[in-house]
Amino acid sequence: MSAKGSLPPRRGRPPIDAAESHAAILDAVYELLQERSVRDLTMEAVAHRAGVGKPTLYKWWPTKAALVLAMFRERIAVALPPPSVGTAEEAIRDAACALIGPLNGQLGKVLSELIAEGQSEPAILRELFDKHIRGHQEANAADIERGKTSGELASDADPELIIDAVFGAIFYRLLFRSSPLTEEFSDKLVRQVFRGARASVLSPK
Repeated sequence: MSAKGSLPPRRGRPPIDAAESHAAILDAVYELLQERSVRDLTMEAVAHRAGVGKPTLYKWWPTKAALVLAMFRERIAVALPPPSVGTAEEAIRDAACALIGPLNGQLGKVLSELIAEGQSEPAILRELFDKHIRGHQEANAADIERGKTSGELASDADPELIIDAVFGAIFYRLLFRSSPLTEEFSDKLVRQVFRGARASVLSPK
């Protein structure tokens, strides 16, 4: 029997610490998004799968979009590649090729669904670009500028247009499923784009 004035022992599931709870929630989001879309995901389903209360979710993430973006960042976003030591064309080809496998899996599914959600919630698109696209774009631009300095590329080659031509085409296929996303496609794409950006070699008279 409890001593007078003392609280009765707690029953049910023991509390878990914040780090474990955080990980369980992101794991739940990852698992649920293999079964349903971002649009169909609910905070109730995440809380149930993770074994936590909804207030715990809202304590860390004010919206479903914020929660999905957190999972995207910690579980499936592609890390920035190490600095390239090859040519600019090789660097961009490697970057494009490295995307193909992930875009054909969970990365592509969640990314395309977040882009769709971002049409009605522009903040989602801003965060996607600022936290997950901008760094890759800047690394690609640095490789292209290095190619211009070395004489590999024409001095007036526009890094932004080259990046848009390569990665825009890849995301076009991801979003519209017009044709398969393959390494062969990305390789041919980069070759074609760089053919137009390569510096001209003048024959001696």
